[in-house]
Amino acid sequence: MLTKRIIPCLDVKDGRVVKGINFLNLRDAGDPAETAAAYDDQGADEVVFLDITASADSRDTQLSWVRDVASTLFIPFTVGGGIKTTDDFKAILREGADKIAINSAALMNPDLISDAAMKFGSQCVVVAMDAKRIEGTDRWTVYKNGGRVDMNMDAVEWAIKAEKLGAGEILLTSMDADGTKAGYDLELTKAISSAVDIPVIASGGAGKLEDFYTAVEAGASAVLAASLFHYKELTIREVKEYMKERGISVRL
Repeated sequence: MLTKRIIPCLDVKDGRVVKGINFLNLRDAGDPAETAAAYDDQGADEVVFLDITASADSRDTQLSWVRDVASTLFIPFTVGGGIKTTDDFKAILREGADKIAINSAALMNPDLISDAAMKFGSQCVVVAMDAKRIEGTDRWTVYKNGGRVDMNMDAVEWAIKAEKLGAGEILLTSMDADGTKAGYDLELTKAISSAVDIPVIASGGAGKLEDFYTAVEAGASAVLAASLFHYKELTIREVKEYMKERGISVRL
């Protein structure tokens, strides 16, 4: 059985880690480099760092943040937010990131996925998806600009296309579940993970230990959380021990 990964997410705005509910009402949750170093010490498998307003503000990810965070880590490190070109990929990878997450730019220019995969390898191209259920249906639509703009695009179809273009991984965030602590959107996780062969990281909604387990059972290769870890409601060690007790392969 492949080892399942536990990944803390650092949403960053104006140089600080923040966390909200349904992408709104953001609260300060600490310094990015200090938070990342603490997660490394706790046994996180990876860290994801998202500049959550870069695309909406039409600016690049600030490389100094990437440099500071990367300098503290000995585990894989993904960076996303405001990345529009393969030159952006190159600049961020040079600063120490292992993978690049693209969302809005990939939606507007799908060729960016294939171009980046060709230049840097599929393993470092992560397509991030912010998906919201279409009311009254069993379908989801994809949003760009940090959940601000509905693309009227079917989430499952977009995941399939992203894989065909060369994405190595999908970071799947449920906008409906984000920050609610009511559990991951298992239907969405199952729909996407069963449609593609690449790893799917479930994001949005973790509230208790059981939620991590059920997301993996729904097909997720990795589970991502932010507020639970930031506010020390659960530790990464607790999550991993819970998973191991239930027969899920994790790295302790």
